[in-house]
Amino acid sequence: MTGQDAPGGSGPAIDIRSVCKSYTRGQQTVPVLQNVSFHIAKGEFVALMGPSGSGKSTLLNLIAGIDRVDSGSIFVSGADITTLSESELARWRSRSVGFIFQFYNLIPVLTALENVELPLLLTPLSARERRKHAEAALALVGLADRMDHKPSELSGGQQQRTAIARAIVTDPDILVADEPTGDLDRVSAGEILDLMAGLSESLNKTIVMVTHDPRAAQRAHLVRSLEKGLLIDAGNGAEGGNGNADAPLHS
Repeated sequence: MTGQDAPGGSGPAIDIRSVCKSYTRGQQTVPVLQNVSFHIAKGEFVALMGPSGSGKSTLLNLIAGIDRVDSGSIFVSGADITTLSESELARWRSRSVGFIFQFYNLIPVLTALENVELPLLLTPLSARERRKHAEAALALVGLADRMDHKPSELSGGQQQRTAIARAIVTDPDILVADEPTGDLDRVSAGEILDLMAGLSESLNKTIVMVTHDPRAAQRAHLVRSLEKGLLIDAGNGAEGGNGNADAPLHS
């Protein structure tokens, strides 16, 4: 499955063009990403893999508009997010990106429903409309009967389902997931991956997931691997800037 042939039809949802990123540590400049280019089709479920320090989490943050590139461009749904001002980028993130974290990032004193409703506070929806949207998102992840429970009253898998409901409640263009199964047992992890795959397939959500777990990566449509800031083809060495060869896990 290539980016052009993947679910979602015309044009990539995410188009990464010659992206470079480095950080400064004292007097030293440390390159993190080096001329990375590839695209992700709408509805694709992509896993980013690589050893610690390979740049995968940095790339995820750049795609989500949390961090800035040094050079290159990132287009999401046709918009070059690297040209946006900080205020424009914040507005874009609130509308266009759903975040799924390893440790859920739920607010302990709020119920599942209230946690899911939080992103909607930035919208013009009424309180009644916000509740309706949050209830629908929780029902979609199988937690219709746990809406009034606080995080401490939920299992790890249920907390991550709540976090996924929060991520999708605004109907974002893309979902970014940073080690979403890293704190879960194998059964719960499998259920979360089933849910994420279902969001890609049934709702045509574009998902980019960072993971160290090959079993988690196998649930994605394709895997992109990074090593020392370079995009590599599976087993074929560094691609450098020519990062358009996909490494499919499913035919």
